[in-house]
Amino acid sequence: MSQAAHKIGFVSLGCPKALVDSERILTQLKVEGYEIVPSYNAADAVVVNTCGFIDAAVQESLDAIGTALHENGKVIVTGCLGKREGLIREAYPDVLSISGPQDYVSVMNAVHTALPPRRNPLQDLVPDTGVKLTPKHYAYLKISEGCNHRCSFCIIPSMRGNLVSRPVDEVLLEAERLVKGGVKELLVISQDTSAYGVDLKYAERQWRDKTYRTRMTELCEGLSELGVWSRLHYVYPYPHVDEVMPLMAAGKLLPYLDIPFQHASPRILKLMKRPGNIDKTLERINNWRKAVPDLTIRSTFIVGFPGETDAEFEELLTFLREAELDRVGAFAYSPVDGAKANELPDPISEELKEDRLEQFMAVQAEISAAKLQRKIGRRIQVLIDEAGADGAIARSAADAPEIDGVVLIADGQKLRPGQFVDVVVERADEHDLHARLAD
Repeated sequence: MSQAAHKIGFVSLGCPKALVDSERILTQLKVEGYEIVPSYNAADAVVVNTCGFIDAAVQESLDAIGTALHENGKVIVTGCLGKREGLIREAYPDVLSISGPQDYVSVMNAVHTALPPRRNPLQDLVPDTGVKLTPKHYAYLKISEGCNHRCSFCIIPSMRGNLVSRPVDEVLLEAERLVKGGVKELLVISQDTSAYGVDLKYAERQWRDKTYRTRMTELCEGLSELGVWSRLHYVYPYPHVDEVMPLMAAGKLLPYLDIPFQHASPRILKLMKRPGNIDKTLERINNWRKAVPDLTIRSTFIVGFPGETDAEFEELLTFLREAELDRVGAFAYSPVDGAKANELPDPISEELKEDRLEQFMAVQAEISAAKLQRKIGRRIQVLIDEAGADGAIARSAADAPEIDGVVLIADGQKLRPGQFVDVVVERADEHDLHARLAD
């Protein structure tokens, strides 16, 4: 008889890209016969996949490591904070192993050392899609690692390295497997989706007897063949973003763009080392909307960047009003250990940063509420996330999971997650829509 499998607890922190790393580690653990358990007490060891992007995330990761050590005692650390081994060792010298992001081999070696695998072929059944931490009906599709930009507020290249793209056939084959496994929505993620393939010189590959270049537009063309929702995240506003508009207009790609503009003042954008021609940006947004009237644009911004004047903050608010972006997140600038922006003069006080953040979000709340009001009376397609006695929670093409709003369906008790239905919008608030079934 085979021995009982070793049990692993898992803590996953950080962004969707880190979530995909966690899914890959969990898949390998399952393939090798380890059992994944949901509590510290039941685990023989715990893996903590950390985040290290901003100070709050660093503290959250350190706290998670400390909790795992206190509750279990055997802890393997990986992820972005793993690049700062000295910081972790200083706080927690007893962790078993520390490795950086995407270093799956080091994680598995540490697990093997602590808990040699006990393989049971009858239990090691892993679906073709691998282990997923998202609901069955949507999945993150990571197309590349790293980033070639050197934004002054960001340390991601020092943690995840330069851009490394996955060949387009490899990505499309993974997407195809996910769809066959029941996924209805693919969320394309990377550090810079627009730069996809530049490191591979847009190499040509074959998929379904057709040649595709390893490039964002051609990837989107391939994904459009799968008959599910495909949503683009982390898009840098390069000129070739214009090329995906016809796919969106034809209904082959969700009319949704997640573009982190970060600011609107040319001087601040230059200090951030971001594209700075904001008039051109507004022109392109208007052109995109002419081509795709239902286009949803999500963005993120930083307020209180070092040296940001009152006038430059007003420039940002003016841009917000003129651009009328659909979904917006904002952060008060937070120094990140190792970021070049820390060296800039004239830091903004915490009080003023918070005041500006409050003003910014108040302006955006008005814009969001007004845009959602315009949807009242419209018939829209939604994807069901949850259903119960109180109705259903769904999302439209305008809503990415966890970061955007939802569509609440009062008469959706009999619906099921992963189902597409049409609804009629009856009312709206600042972030969400309320609807009833159309048929």
